[in-house]
Amino acid sequence: MSQENVETFKRGLDAYNRRDIDALMETLDPDVEWHPALAVLLGGERTVFRGHQGVRESIQEEDEALAMYQFELSEIRDLGNKVLAIGRIYARGKESGVEIDSAFCALTESRGTKGKDTRAISLRTYFDLEKALEAAGLRE
Repeated sequence: MSQENVETFKRGLDAYNRRDIDALMETLDPDVEWHPALAVLLGGERTVFRGHQGVRESIQEEDEALAMYQFELSEIRDLGNKVLAIGRIYARGKESGVEIDSAFCALTESRGTKGKDTRAISLRTYFDLEKALEAAGLRE
């Protein structure tokens, strides 16, 4: 179990929620694969973003479409080199004003459990808890 991976994830989530992109990048490996469920919801053509520049592009797309979005954590599971975060996402469309209040999960994977190895090499988000649990190798 790696408390370091959990702490790295929490720092990244906090940075994401306050839109401190530079601080977020410190928690992500330079070659990270970013699979945001929001990209699909927003009708984006890309569903996988690679590297720090890809993450920046993904967040820019979210910022262009959404007036606000926030992830609130209710549970975090330490799975060694993986972390599963379970919570809710709250968002509002810029043009439509449509509000989203949905279950939301994030699954990160890192190379290891110490120092720079705790940076995420993969981050996938889900609106479906069962799919997130399955991806994490868990069954409820």
